[in-house]
Formats: sequence, C-alpha cells, structure tokens
Amino acid sequence: MRKKLIEVSLPLSAINAASAREKSIRHGHPSTLHLWWARRPLAACRAVLFAQLVDDPSAWPEAFPTEAAQARERERLHGVIADMVPWEASGDERVLGRARFEIARSLARERGEAPPERGDARAVLDYLAEHAPPVCDPFCGGGSIPLEAQRLGLRARGSDLNPVAVLVSKATCEIPPKFAGLPPVNPDADPHRAWRGAEGLADDVRYYGAWMRERARARIGHLYPKVAVTAAMAAARPDLAAYAGKELTVIAWLWARTVASPDPSCAGRMCLWCALSCCPRRRASGCGRRRRSTLRAGPGASRYGAERARRPMAPSGAPVGAVCLRERQCRSPGFAPRARPGGWAGV
Repeated sequence: MRKKLIEVSLPLSAINAASAREKSIRHGHPSTLHLWWARRPLAACRAVLFAQLVDDPSAWPEAFPTEAAQARERERLHGVIADMVPWEASGDERVLGRARFEIARSLARERGEAPPERGDARAVLDYLAEHAPPVCDPFCGGGSIPLEAQRLGLRARGSDLNPVAVLVSKATCEIPPKFAGLPPVNPDADPHRAWRGAEGLADDVRYYGAWMRERARARIGHLYPKVAVTAAMAAARPDLAAYAGKELTVIAWLWARTVASPDPSCAGRMCLWCALSCCPRRRASGCGRRRRSTLRAGPGASRYGAERARRPMAPSGAPVGAVCLRERQCRSPGFAPRARPGGWAGV
C-alpha cells in the first residue's frame, strides 16, 4: 500500500484551531443534541479521514519526481485540509467537493484508472460509494467519525453498547439521509420552496418540537414557575443586578417526596431528600458550602432555600438525614428513620 498523507505531515495548527473553536459553537453542532464525554472534534475527524485516504506525493515519484515538487503538492493538500476543517465549511459543497475529488483521485491512481470529472459532484460521489473503503467505528459514541465519513462521501458503519450513543448517532448519521431532499409535512411548510438536504426534516423537527413544548407547558407549566429577581437577591448577587425586577427561568429542579413531620411541635412537611446541593464537592467552581439550593417539594408547595451548613454533615461533606420544610422551627433534626413508615403509607 502506498504511503498516505497522514504518515508524513498534517496542518496541525489549522486542525487544532478549528477543533478548539468547536467548543464554543452552540447552534447546529451535534454536541447540542446531548452532552457526551470524550466527543471527538468534527474538524479533527474530517482531517484524519481525509489524510488516511489521500496519498502522499512521495508515493507517486513518476508524477512528482523531485522533493520540491512533492513539497508543493503536499502544501496544496494541506490547503485543502485547512479549508475544510472550519465549522463554516461543514455545509460548503464547494469545499467538500474538492476534498472528495482528492480522495477519488487517489483511489483512481491506485486502481490504475482515470478519476471522475472534477466538476461532476454526482460522479465523484458515485465513484467513492463504489470504490472507497467503508469506515467502521465499533465504539462510535457521539458519532463524530461516522458523521464526517458521510460528509466526505464515504460509507460509514458505527456501533456502541450505550443506547444513548446509539440514539445520538442515529439522529445525526442515519435518520437525516433518509429524508434528504424531501419537503416537510407540517401544515405551515411553504409548498413552493425548494428543500435541500435535511432542511425539510429540520423544519418538521422545529414545528412539532414547538407543538410538544406548548402542550407540555399547558399541562405542567404551573409546576415549574419562573423566579422573580428581587432587589435583595440582586444586592447579594451582583451578577443578577441587570435582572432585578424580571422573571428568570429555572434551569434545574430537585424533586422529592414529602411526608408529615413526626415532630409534634412542627406542623410542617418533611422532604425525603438527603442532599440539596447540585454539586457535592466543596471546592468545585461555583459550589460553596453555604450555597442555597432551590427545591420544590411536590405540586403546589412553595419554594424554599436550605443552607447546607445548618444540617449535620457526613464525612464526605454531604448532608445527612432528611430536610423539614420548616427547618427553623423543627426541633428534631434526626427524624429520618421515624419518617420512613409515613413515606411507605403515603402520608
């Protein structure tokens, strides 16, 4: 097998810059579907797949007889990679077409035949589908490698044991090609528009996603009220000063079962929850020991704050026992074992 470009050199500065920039992209990027650990940057996957299939100029001494000629051709291929790794090039058919043609030309050289016409995108894709080796990722995770293989016109196969990874990969690699070029079916779609790629599918997802959100908000929206930023909150939190007098959406809720407090001197409800902090580590960024956490204890109950420092702490730093909704008046902090029968009885 002839030497490939990845075995000689790559434009690492361009690849690293594009990969780092992907972390700040929040619109249209597959990472917004679901947070996945160790997700491979799309730019790096695209560049590596390209460099694995394109021959290095030194592999063809008859076409590039001198080192200077090989260096010039190598620089040209580096330019192709540098043009296709930015996020903006993900949907640029002109840039992707150049990369696909370079792969097809290397395959044609290896087979001893003429490559397809450079300007015939359909012929290049057909040639890659017939002669390019398939890409297999047995542990595809978030699906970055199969997705970029498809973007370069290659056949791709992926698998994973995690059902979340399978669902994310299906949503990015399997479902959109099935509806490529088809118009949307929602009643608000423009019948006179020409729908390209997965635009029709995306329009349906937006329409029916908004439909489901509004139905859910009408049924259970009252259980998730917004929080009004008061002057006292803004004084304690300078970052909230710009939002004083406004209502903000709560991004996380902690739900818990409640039972009647067994303390005869307390008429409140006891929350069967052993830790009110979203972050158990004391030194984590933004998670203080005395951080107040908002919790909603069942439908119709009021919000309340609980300071972790007021309750007994386990050796690991997590509060132990249960929490009473009238914590300041309750005189029995260790009533968790006695409350268990009430929880079983549903009172």
